[in-house]
Amino acid sequence: MLDLRFVRENPEVVKLNIKNKFQDSKLPLVDEVIALDLESRTAKQEADALRAERNAISKQIGGLMAQGKKEEAEELKKKVTAESERLAELEQKETELQEKITQIMMTIPNIIDPSVPIGKDDSENVEITRYGEPVVPDFEVPYHAEIMEKFDGLDLDSARKVAGNGFYYLMGDIARLHSAVISYARDFMIERGFTYCIPPYMIRSDVVTGVMSFAEMDAMMYKIEGEDLYLIGTSEHSMIGKFIDTINQETSLPYTLTSYSPCFRKEKGAHGIEERGVYRIHQFEKQEMIVVCNPEDSMMWFEKLWQNTVDLFRSLDIPVRTLECCSGDLADLKVKSIDVEAWSPRQQKYFEVGSCSNLGDAQARRLKIRVVGERGKYFAHTLNNTVVAPPRMLIAFLENNLNADGTVNIPKALQPYMGGKTVIK
Repeated sequence: MLDLRFVRENPEVVKLNIKNKFQDSKLPLVDEVIALDLESRTAKQEADALRAERNAISKQIGGLMAQGKKEEAEELKKKVTAESERLAELEQKETELQEKITQIMMTIPNIIDPSVPIGKDDSENVEITRYGEPVVPDFEVPYHAEIMEKFDGLDLDSARKVAGNGFYYLMGDIARLHSAVISYARDFMIERGFTYCIPPYMIRSDVVTGVMSFAEMDAMMYKIEGEDLYLIGTSEHSMIGKFIDTINQETSLPYTLTSYSPCFRKEKGAHGIEERGVYRIHQFEKQEMIVVCNPEDSMMWFEKLWQNTVDLFRSLDIPVRTLECCSGDLADLKVKSIDVEAWSPRQQKYFEVGSCSNLGDAQARRLKIRVVGERGKYFAHTLNNTVVAPPRMLIAFLENNLNADGTVNIPKALQPYMGGKTVIK
């Protein structure tokens, strides 16, 4: 969420940013919120003047009563009563206007970084760098579900009976591989100085609206019926929420955390949810990393975060590339974002396995995550990035480590987490 003063003083900058995100329908909101803000400040000024006058009159009444001038005091009391009614009207008006202003401000997108390429959607994202040599084996690579099923490691039919489409049972070595990847990712991030955390898997509505846009919330979140609780779509939600309404010492930053959680997503409007496989699903597990830092350090941490994901995948012999997300592909709160994509030998193309985002002070402003230091009080910057998210990551792992005889190699880094196994047969 932007600073209202910034919007008031830089309306054309805000409008250009909206155009660059191809959200022209939101352009009228800028003038509307500025007009509402003016009306709100005018009402506040009148209310403040009435409060000051009421306080002055109250002192006069006390003086008159002390002098025995009851009639004059009663006349002033009538004036106070009339002004109190007007003050109540103004206070109600202020509340209503602030609610409207907040609603609009939470809809106007954050200002994107000048380095972000301008484009309408993900088809215009820009490749940055490739890491590792993509290999196309001289044998046919089966569909990932088929690979898993040959190891008796995947049961979609039973899951469909139990929970419907978009769910799965993982078993045997495939389930063990899933847990091994998560454990390895946890230790990988701990070794890089991040603090391990297991967060709540449900969050309240004020945290939900603090960490994401309304559009994302509608498309992703499952609500617990009858309670003010939502299942998290990623542990970033509850991890950033951990700092809600806090004042943090400048010298304590940055906070660097890596968190494990199951994730739950509606995948509303998503294509392929009924496909046989585990690429797009309603439930999965993930290791995440988040950073809360000083504004001047956020871009430095942004570079470090996506590099962590690249390094982890390369340590498991999986070729990856990074993509700069264009303006139209950025969620409203994001300043800048980079996707990490893994190579698929079967499809002979890359597919997304993680996303790194710098949200500037948007989440901090909504959740009141403040910093105090030599410069006074200001909002922190927040960032998040996927370390690894199986079972989607397992697709890349299995395809890139598959042998012609159907066995799967276990990279050296992962062998301790698989009981010393070097291959799955």
